[in-house]
Amino acid sequence: MKKWSFLALECLFMQLCHQSLLQKRRCAFQVTNVKNHGYYAAGNVTGSVQLCENTGCCLAIYRITNGQRKVDTLACDRVKMLCSHKTCEEQSTFIENFTVCTCSTDMCNRNISLSPEPERPPETHHHAAAEITKAVVMVAILFLTVLIVIAVKWRKLCKEKTKMKIQIEEEYLQSACKDYNIQQQCSCQIKASENQITDIELQGVLGRGHFATVYQGKQRGSVVAVKVYTANWKHQFINEKGVYELPLMKHERILQFLGTEWKPDDSSLLIVLQYAEHGSLHSFLCKHASSWMLSMRLCQSLSEGLSYLHSDLRSNDVHKPPVAHRDLTSSNVLVRADGTCVLCDFGSSTILRSCSGHRFWRNHSTTMTGHLQFCTLNYMSPEILEGSVNLSSSSFLLQGDIYALGLILWEIWMRCSDLFTGGAVPEHLLPYELELDADVTLERLILFVSEMDRRPSIPGNWEMLPQVLTETLLSLMAVWLNINSMTRWLETNYTFYRDLG
Repeated sequence: MKKWSFLALECLFMQLCHQSLLQKRRCAFQVTNVKNHGYYAAGNVTGSVQLCENTGCCLAIYRITNGQRKVDTLACDRVKMLCSHKTCEEQSTFIENFTVCTCSTDMCNRNISLSPEPERPPETHHHAAAEITKAVVMVAILFLTVLIVIAVKWRKLCKEKTKMKIQIEEEYLQSACKDYNIQQQCSCQIKASENQITDIELQGVLGRGHFATVYQGKQRGSVVAVKVYTANWKHQFINEKGVYELPLMKHERILQFLGTEWKPDDSSLLIVLQYAEHGSLHSFLCKHASSWMLSMRLCQSLSEGLSYLHSDLRSNDVHKPPVAHRDLTSSNVLVRADGTCVLCDFGSSTILRSCSGHRFWRNHSTTMTGHLQFCTLNYMSPEILEGSVNLSSSSFLLQGDIYALGLILWEIWMRCSDLFTGGAVPEHLLPYELELDADVTLERLILFVSEMDRRPSIPGNWEMLPQVLTETLLSLMAVWLNINSMTRWLETNYTFYRDLG
């Protein structure tokens, strides 16, 4: 009898959970902070109710002012697909004066409350209490089992949907260009290069990165920079070498590639590059505050370099495909003696092929885990941080570079002495280091950048600047507001910056 009772209960749970998955979640909707406008895209909004599009979770963000809790955002969650709490239980966060919660029932985000403590059975009825406890435990186990089954099936369904979408895209592209042949990104063999050079003398260490150590060196009396890879990072060496050796890749905003060398004694692999007198942009900004004109020169040259890297160029039957940098940071940009920036460090970069107007690439080894392992979290776009995009899509890789560019431009302007007249120029900080401290983690960034839709702080005194500076900086703000605005900003201001330079 008990067996049939449990089976009936299991069927009831399955039916209820199935119905909950079929029906879209309804959440209370209220956005009081204009910075959180992105939550409108999480589902259809009717008055104060939002019908979630891709999640079963409701989100509530409250701002605490003078001990009072006030609504900051009520909406569908943009990151989590499933959540465990049925009620919106208050959670402490690392962000001062904010409280966040998620829940999994309709309109559950209207109120934040503490979970009620379960009632204790009278101590005098030990046997009854034991029976109740046993029943509760068994029901809980059954419920958790059902949830796990549903979660596994839901995950499988989502994977199959994504796989089908990718397959349709690939079939379309292949049918549109039958003679297309995707080149391999690298090979296991190091081919002889026409840029092979010798007689390299290594001197002091200039810096250390994910894959290699950079030395100052000498080659036939000239000062050069030498990037030394160990044999363990041969893939990255071949990848970076391949980017530098692309046709039409020589450009004044791309660090000049001089050649490669192989050391048979320790199997190290060397890339010889032009020497940049001021080192990385990160170290330059740490040591120097810049004037308005120098800041403009840094921003213009950096934007020109990324624009050229992303360009799809053809000349006399020679083709340079677009390249996504994928790890664009102020440490991977160098500053030359004339105050201009050059791009470097292409070990994580991807060469994008084009066919019938569609850009795409194929690299099945690229995963979210690998992307997070070798890239700097501070500069990763919200879409990539939360894992909501397909990293096999070239457009997301290029847009990720544009987002990182915006953050680097913010770093440059935050060290411009002309924007802090009468006050001290702030010390150089990485993006989000001011808001999240130096210990920036994936969880913190997702909550701050995706859930709360925040960006690096803009100094209040910039509003008091002369009108011409204010208008330029307001245009620049489009950098960290959205990618499309950034593209328009670059197109609009390129000629202006060129004439000023």
